[in-house]
Amino acid sequence: MLKSIGQFFAKIVKSPDIRKKVIITALILVVFRFTSHIPASGIDRESLKALFSGSPFLSLLDVFSGGTLANFSIMALGLNPYINASIIFQLLGYVVPKLEELQKEGEYGQEKINQYTKLLTVPLATLQGFAMYSLLRSQHVIGTLSPISILSLILTMTAGTVFAVWLGDLISEHGLKNGVSFLIFVGIISRLPVTLGQSVSVFQAQDILKVAIFLAVALLVIAVIIFMNEAVRRIPIQYSRRTGNMSSSPVSSYLPLRLNQAGVIPIIFAVSLVLAPSLISQFLSSSGNPTIAQIASTINQVFTPQSVVYNIVYFILVFGFTYFYTAVVFNPEKISENLQKGGGYIPGIRPGKETAKYLSFVLSRITLVGGAFLGLIAVLPSFFQKTIGVSNLAIGGTGILIVVSVVLEIARELEGELAMRKYEAFVK
Repeated sequence: MLKSIGQFFAKIVKSPDIRKKVIITALILVVFRFTSHIPASGIDRESLKALFSGSPFLSLLDVFSGGTLANFSIMALGLNPYINASIIFQLLGYVVPKLEELQKEGEYGQEKINQYTKLLTVPLATLQGFAMYSLLRSQHVIGTLSPISILSLILTMTAGTVFAVWLGDLISEHGLKNGVSFLIFVGIISRLPVTLGQSVSVFQAQDILKVAIFLAVALLVIAVIIFMNEAVRRIPIQYSRRTGNMSSSPVSSYLPLRLNQAGVIPIIFAVSLVLAPSLISQFLSSSGNPTIAQIASTINQVFTPQSVVYNIVYFILVFGFTYFYTAVVFNPEKISENLQKGGGYIPGIRPGKETAKYLSFVLSRITLVGGAFLGLIAVLPSFFQKTIGVSNLAIGGTGILIVVSVVLEIARELEGELAMRKYEAFVK
């Protein structure tokens, strides 16, 4: 196995184009991590550290900001405004006819929606920046600033988000694909040394059994994630072949339907929504009105990452977004139309509407399994904390899924690039 991995990396190093993409991606990630450690002004670091250590909600939010929120760097908001903008446009695609038409126009339509998403990211980042300032001020992490200082802080955080989105686009265009997921992946990985150090510092001899169980289950979870990400449902396809006026035997092939069509996108979307009640409660907790403060306290207790309600809502959101995003990225009618144009058909199924109906039926069944799997992975950290007693997880279920999925995606892309280079060399 190690020999195969070594040969794989040797092929990457020998290929100039792939080596260039890897180097560009690495340089962009260095810039991203460097920028993530440039602090914003006017923040009490000790109070900020105490606030995050006592808030599981903020700690989880920090994971998706790549650790920039806990440091309150100029990129404190991270990619959250962009993710929220993506959710809004995905939902509007089912309501606004023009957006629905753009979604059906393929690459051109997706490019236009991406442009609209980036434009919406700016006002969302501004609003979230002001909300973050209000939250930190209510928790006495930051003092009351002048209007100019507030405007400067909000503009800095907005610019940080725009810069992060731009870096993600650079990775997608000139480096490895899926730049946004890559940045989140790097953010999660960058937290590992600190979290592991904290875990080692509080380690005691009686925790050996707990740690052993945790490591064993973690390895099992990683294996299951790899299996589920690579699992496909093969739909048999046959193509009619003609030679002149004579027909010959059909050519057999298959249409692979991934068990997890949506990838990690449903979890990223769900996290942005499930954290909203906690964020609102944190904001309202310092209200002078006793009724509002009590309501905020109740919401905060109900929606802690360890609560049953939080995990149920989280599971439902992940499950629902899995179906939603799968419906966006996979169009049975389009697949059926392309098969019919290419002379392909599913044995026993009539081409056209019947084929589209059959594909929708199969897709709904495998999405049921994929959605349930993503939902279980999402609530896994809470289960561990309650049953095993491991309170300081290096990477939660969500983080593991993102890390493994991105690594597998990178491996597939590099294998595809190597195969294409081999084919081009053969043609020449």
